[in-house]
Amino acid sequence: MMPLRSTTLVLLCALASACASTGNQTAPQGDATVVAADAAASEPAASVAVVDAAPAQASGVETEATPASTQPQVADDEMESDFAAIYGQPGGGDGDAANGNAVPVAYDPWEKYNRRVHAFNGAVDRAVAKPLARAYVAVVPRPVRTGVNNFFDNLGQPVTLVNSLLQGNPRGAANALGRFLLNSTIGIGGLFDMASKAKMPDRGEDFGQTMAVWGWQRSRYIEVPFLGPRTVRDMIGLAADTPLRPIRYLEDDKTRVFLQGLQAVDLRAQLLSIEGLMSQGAVDEYTLFRDMWLQRRNYQINQAGRKKDASAPDETLPPYLMQDDAEPAPASTPGGE
Repeated sequence: MMPLRSTTLVLLCALASACASTGNQTAPQGDATVVAADAAASEPAASVAVVDAAPAQASGVETEATPASTQPQVADDEMESDFAAIYGQPGGGDGDAANGNAVPVAYDPWEKYNRRVHAFNGAVDRAVAKPLARAYVAVVPRPVRTGVNNFFDNLGQPVTLVNSLLQGNPRGAANALGRFLLNSTIGIGGLFDMASKAKMPDRGEDFGQTMAVWGWQRSRYIEVPFLGPRTVRDMIGLAADTPLRPIRYLEDDKTRVFLQGLQAVDLRAQLLSIEGLMSQGAVDEYTLFRDMWLQRRNYQINQAGRKKDASAPDETLPPYLMQDDAEPAPASTPGGE
């Protein structure tokens, strides 16, 4: 009987070991599911869908994606990526700062004053600037509007040239000089952008950016009547750049005022294309506009030409914030920047 009992005890021990090893092999799957479920709490809906599908795959059940729910998910992902580009990834402040993509915190000690000016600018925009811009778009054909935009952009190249030199960027200065000469001659006074076709990128610089490059990174945010969002640094830069703008040297007052007015209307007309972003149901319209403008300004200061190759586009912002000719100034500010 003793050998039989010993044999039985050995078999029971072996069976218990086999069951324990089987349990250990299945445990990682359960842990992986728990980890994935925990990670899903901080991820978009697409990640949750993947986690929800994991138990069905583990049990051998085949699942099919529903095309009806796929298209809204794509749209949501695009909106989430745009939001992350403007405001940064949720909870990822340290990582963004390490990558050089930290979103600047608004320095707005004059907020009460700025809100009053914002309301005033909004009233002026709704009463004057926006109707003029819509009439301009309705009456003037698109090719003519493009020529007008090219013309004023070309007149800004001397500002870019001087500030590129002040920033220690001779390549950018040479590019600005080349653009100005090519567009002013072959481009018939800048009406045609021949420089861009010649692979000469349009990279605007101003003295506000120059002072930021010199070290004045943080500056008080301020809204200026009729001009819209600025910082104290950029107001000083605007005054410093004024002598470099050719229009101010026109002796004929009527021509000078007409061109300045046309430039303002042309700029406001460009903003019509991004008014869909300016949600009328925003919880705080002022904060939305301020943060978008500051993020756009931060992009200009740290744009290609100083930290990366001039031909390489910045992919950290959505296209409507990267275009130099479409500033994300609020729809309620007639001047913008």
